[in-house]
Amino acid sequence: MSGVSKSKTNVKKIEITVNGKKVTVVRDTFLLQAVREAKAAVPTLCHHKSLTPSGSCRLCVCEIETRGKKQLVTACNYPVREEISVETASERVLTRRKLLAEMYLGRWPNVPIIKKIAKSLGITESRFKSEHTDENPKACILCGRCVTACEEFIQEKILDFAGRGIRRHMTMPFGEVDPHCVGCTSCAYVCPTGAIEIIDDLNGPANPVMIRNAGMKINAEMATLDKSQNKMRALGTATIVEVMDAYDLLPVMNHQYGSHPDTPKIGVDLLKEKYFTQGTADGCWKGCSMACSKAVDGFQLKTGPYKGQKVTVDGPEYETAAGAANMGCFDMDFLVEFNFYCDTYGLDTISLSTTMAFVMECYENSIITTEHTGGKELNFGAVGEVLECMHEMARGEGFGVDVGQGVRWLKNKWIKELGADPDFLQDIGMEAKGLEYSEYVSKESLAQQLGYTLAVKGPQHDEAWLIFMDMVNNQIPTDEDKAEALYYYPLWRTWFGLLGLCKIIWNDVVPADNNKYPPTVAAKVPGHVANFFKFFEGMTGIPLDEEKMLNQSARVHNFQRIMTRMLGFGTREHDMPPYRAVGPVTKKEYESRAELYDKQMKEIIGIDPEGKTTEEKMKITREYRMKKYNDVCDVVYRRRGWTKNGVPTIARLKELGIALPELIEIIKDDQEV
Repeated sequence: MSGVSKSKTNVKKIEITVNGKKVTVVRDTFLLQAVREAKAAVPTLCHHKSLTPSGSCRLCVCEIETRGKKQLVTACNYPVREEISVETASERVLTRRKLLAEMYLGRWPNVPIIKKIAKSLGITESRFKSEHTDENPKACILCGRCVTACEEFIQEKILDFAGRGIRRHMTMPFGEVDPHCVGCTSCAYVCPTGAIEIIDDLNGPANPVMIRNAGMKINAEMATLDKSQNKMRALGTATIVEVMDAYDLLPVMNHQYGSHPDTPKIGVDLLKEKYFTQGTADGCWKGCSMACSKAVDGFQLKTGPYKGQKVTVDGPEYETAAGAANMGCFDMDFLVEFNFYCDTYGLDTISLSTTMAFVMECYENSIITTEHTGGKELNFGAVGEVLECMHEMARGEGFGVDVGQGVRWLKNKWIKELGADPDFLQDIGMEAKGLEYSEYVSKESLAQQLGYTLAVKGPQHDEAWLIFMDMVNNQIPTDEDKAEALYYYPLWRTWFGLLGLCKIIWNDVVPADNNKYPPTVAAKVPGHVANFFKFFEGMTGIPLDEEKMLNQSARVHNFQRIMTRMLGFGTREHDMPPYRAVGPVTKKEYESRAELYDKQMKEIIGIDPEGKTTEEKMKITREYRMKKYNDVCDVVYRRRGWTKNGVPTIARLKELGIALPELIEIIKDDQEV
């Protein structure tokens, strides 16, 4: 999930001496990096910057002294944990290094990288030539990079060593082409000799090397950074359930609250301990280096047409787990069964969870009763009743059929047939444009409120996920900052969706060099944006920059907005949220965070809450928050080139080169005079 900040711990730094020069490094930095920071030249053969070091070639050997004791170590995989003195070219080191280089030269005399290393050490001939000498300049030198890349980039074990001693060689299992190989080319990318070659003409890319370089950069970041930053590979998106709970962003009981004491009951620790059973890569497609999908094997169903059968369940993902919290169903067996039947019946877990949560709140407020639900007591946490509604939906019978129509339909039905309070149902009915809200609480993020409701297709954060940038990291503090983010992100995310590129991997790990950018820019992870531009250029041959990308996407985004206008929607009234997406609707809801709301009233709104009733404070809070929503909405429309009513202007269409007569005809009456 992009932008999730990590708590900073105290970083311990250590001063070491490299060839008489003082260097300060972070504890556990590998020695090779430290000596290179000291500008010392150390040869390597098996080492690759994006792979876990193995020290197998031994060429990076250095001599270290610790508390008066000297020893030789391989620099690539030796972690610095105390003050040491390092010699990179002592007599002892050079003797060892030259011998190794001569041995390599004897085995593979024409491989350029080996000739180069040997020459740098003064070795041009070898005493170790034999019947095993391989004259091929692209010979495999058994460095092992391809094995590590296969395991770390793609999480497969297709390549490995076979044989012993001088007969050691690289192979696939049983010496045959492994069907699990997806042709990701990671092995070829890291091969230092060209022993593994790539055929790039399968779909005619303009510059396959450019595509490969950008792709391997992403692979390397996932392999080296995800395990410490997000753990998506190990745990999938469910890893953020407790993170959202900690920041009061987990929807609980129809988005009333943002956290709950029972969250660990549907948390990732329990999933990892007792449910997730596949310890292998499980991506959306073969070769995905993120592999954030996870599964539960051998789960015995308790309800429905497959009751008693053991099944494999694809998930649960974060949204499904958060949906369970939204229904107040903090039960892992329910969560997994709910996940399975949603998949089996073809139901969207987000829409169903949010709809059921709305139904439950209406039931608890006596808007509907067991008379309407077919006898089901649909209080929050009613796990059996939720599953029965699903099964009714699938069978096309009972109250489940009504639930399947969604929040907007239910609101209209209960207002018309039951005389329900339309204002209350509008406030708590978490839908906009007919689509149910995704599973994040947006009350404290003005940018996310607009990101949800201004989305062309409705409140799914596919277009913009700005909660952490806005609420936690405070990277977009002004209205203009928010408007800029709400211009950039919907276009950016629309763009890589149009190209069929993964929406998660672009921003989930943050490379170290991202710190050189200002905070508001760094949130985009510029290096990752550039990767996607390289994919586009490498495939099409057309160079791309941010302006061109935004214009490409804006043409589609504005076209979509005009199509919604043609269908009778696409104006400001359709960009208005249910109030619960903005602030507290009920007295209980306000009082659950009264300290925060009272503090905001005093410090932000400028009104002293002392002596005021909860109802009075709720009214003041609502007026302020809705005014801010509309104020920023004005700025966003202006930034997008839309009218005050949210309709694209003809001038904007001309800028984008899509001022087609057919489009102008649709919006001509909406233009401001």
